[in-house]
Amino acid sequence: MKKLILVAALAAVTALPAMAQRSFEVGFSGGITNYFGDLGNDSWIQATSTQPGAAITFRNFLGAGGFSGNFYRPFSMEVRLSWNRLQYDESNPIGGRKGFDLRNYGRGIGFRNDLFGTSVHFSYTYYANPKVPLYKQGPAFFVFTGIGAYYGQPKADLFRGDASLDNRYFFWPDGSIRDVAYEGPQTNGNVIDKDGDYETNLSEWMTEGSGYKGEGNSKSTYNFVNIGVPMGIGFRYGISKKITVSTELGYYMFFTDFLDDVSDQYPTYSEINANFPNDPVKQAMALYISDPTGYGNSGYPGPATSRRGNPAKKDAYSYLNVEIAYKFEFRKGVPRLWGAR
Repeated sequence: MKKLILVAALAAVTALPAMAQRSFEVGFSGGITNYFGDLGNDSWIQATSTQPGAAITFRNFLGAGGFSGNFYRPFSMEVRLSWNRLQYDESNPIGGRKGFDLRNYGRGIGFRNDLFGTSVHFSYTYYANPKVPLYKQGPAFFVFTGIGAYYGQPKADLFRGDASLDNRYFFWPDGSIRDVAYEGPQTNGNVIDKDGDYETNLSEWMTEGSGYKGEGNSKSTYNFVNIGVPMGIGFRYGISKKITVSTELGYYMFFTDFLDDVSDQYPTYSEINANFPNDPVKQAMALYISDPTGYGNSGYPGPATSRRGNPAKKDAYSYLNVEIAYKFEFRKGVPRLWGAR
């Protein structure tokens, strides 16, 4: 893992001097991020996971030695600094469905992970006429792939106020969140809303165990820096000699299954007690944090109650965005902010 991160960082550092040889673009993009992982009440595409994203991209796809900065070669390289928010909550209603009408309400896990990334992309752009400036030839189609390092810690909104069991949420079968546990139709409780404060660092509570086939120790804390492989397609439009506008759809694959803190098995009571010995308060907190609804885990080994996620399904996200970019040209080492003649 450390070697892969070092390779990505070195590639990013060595790319910047190359971009400064003649011209480069700086692009600012904003758009929507969608999460793909273990959680979900929809089909493969979790429409209700839509969250914001943004990026700054340094690109050198315009020009090369011996060519005017307004002419194009198809292959290029770029460095991107990005932020994408991954978020999902299985207890939220969808399209009029709520409670156990939702596929995974019984598991009822939610998370938020703000991913900050540095990536190097290699792209191929198809120009209708590479010797004609982009703003005179219409949109150009491009594809890209690359590698990057991304940092993020999954968190959850599990308490209304301070992180205390007195402030926990109780998930009722009808889909409401209340201030007391459901103990039957005769139970009275006040309906409350989540406060939107993602106060709980999930990794600190070792929310997963080793599973019913091999009890003993909970899984250790996972890495917060992970390698991702971006790939995507888009169209780029020339507005003028200096300004371009792009639309892009990217898909970012990861080699980790813990961007959402969900991968494999619930921890059993014995594992939780071993993780937080002689501390019944933390033991109760850990049980609640790993199984917020209380419907997912019996606390004992068994194939029916131990499954929390799918370790074979690695996490990913998509980023659909619009970018506006400005080209900077250099003449004798001095940047030019005006158009080429």
